[in-house]
Amino acid sequence: MTAANSGISIRNLVKTFQKGSVLACDKVNMEIAPGEFMVLLGPSGCGKTTTLRCIAGLETPDNDDAIWIKDRNITRLAPKDRNLSFIFQDIILFPHLNVRRNISFGLDMRKSCDKTEINRRVEDAARLTQLNDLLDRKSHELSGGQAQRVALARAIVMEADAFLMDEPLANLDAKLRVEMRTQIKRIQRKLATAAIFVTHDQEEALSLGDTIAVMNGGLVQQIGTPHEIYHDPVNLFVGTFIGSPQLNMFNCSIHSNGSGVRVKSELFDLQLPNSMISRLSGQEAEVTMGIRPEFVRLGCGPENSFPAKVGLIEPLGSRTLVFLETETGEIRCAIQGETNCKEKENLQAGFDLEKALFFDDKGIRL
Repeated sequence: MTAANSGISIRNLVKTFQKGSVLACDKVNMEIAPGEFMVLLGPSGCGKTTTLRCIAGLETPDNDDAIWIKDRNITRLAPKDRNLSFIFQDIILFPHLNVRRNISFGLDMRKSCDKTEINRRVEDAARLTQLNDLLDRKSHELSGGQAQRVALARAIVMEADAFLMDEPLANLDAKLRVEMRTQIKRIQRKLATAAIFVTHDQEEALSLGDTIAVMNGGLVQQIGTPHEIYHDPVNLFVGTFIGSPQLNMFNCSIHSNGSGVRVKSELFDLQLPNSMISRLSGQEAEVTMGIRPEFVRLGCGPENSFPAKVGLIEPLGSRTLVFLETETGEIRCAIQGETNCKEKENLQAGFDLEKALFFDDKGIRL
């Protein structure tokens, strides 16, 4: 297959519905580099699918210069003139056609390729998606995973500038979703074609994306690598939306004294490490502290710790979730492997405070 080498630029994209009364996309800006896998992540109604549909030409932005490919303004171009492949959530195959004809359908309609070229592209796409032995099978005879691979192959043969995917794995079972996302990423890497993938599944986003754009209320909250989005969220929404189990949250106050900086809540009074002092020194105010479950420590000494009781243990094979009961509420702890703790056991717990996240009263990261 011929790899497309095109980037996509979204510039101040605005999209409203109902005569401007509903704002779906509010000045969305993002750059998708050639060969980059971008994931649009967010809750239902955040604007991610509307953004994707505007790129595809299925919705029309309010502004005239919002979408560019190869430095060409395509905002007002018809979908057929954009050279983009769209893979929908629902797998739409023609039941009366076999796999080969379903894959070649877009090329057949384009009428710009001869039969030899069409066959070459179909064979190449079938090889990439492991459909070689199924080309003569009717679509109604396929499993869910096979049908989704046909939809992917149909997009591949078009040799588009980018793949646009709107939650294409949502209707598959959990095991098949994991298998398919691995295949999608492997194929995208081989083709080196830009891809934009919409999902509300954070695990899917973290595993697939070179870059993740987290959206909420029509706004892009943060764009970054999976590591940046998870470990360095810019605000409280991103911090709490990403992560399973969710971020542990505490209402705290910061106090500076001669010995350093302390963080206090109804549950604990902890000395912050020196690495945190420059960030938080002078923040004599109420803050929200977040700590991911994997940075909660069990069986700590009396210094910089607090009392807790093991309420529930959930073994998950490669890791174990421990739910701690404290006088101010539950704390979630994630441990690699197994734990020696027992339910109803009393212990001292603490945090890896170098990994703590602090937010001001507006939810902005300090």
